[in-house]
Amino acid sequence: MTVLSFDDQGVDVVYEGIEFRLERALVEEATEKSYPDVTDHEVMKLVEDSPHLSGEPRRVGDIVD
Repeated sequence: MTVLSFDDQGVDVVYEGIEFRLERALVEEATEKSYPDVTDHEVMKLVEDSPHLSGEPRRVGDIVD
């Protein structure tokens, strides 16, 4: 199970028991979008090859507010 925790500066990730951080600039570069416009589903796709996505994607800007 993958866990994402968003804040203004990036995302803390727990993937297969390994904890790491994706900095805001890295997420923006990888998605070619402004950080607040990136969705949780897009970040999950950066972490996992074939993620199981459920529910509607949520914008980081909505999550962090």
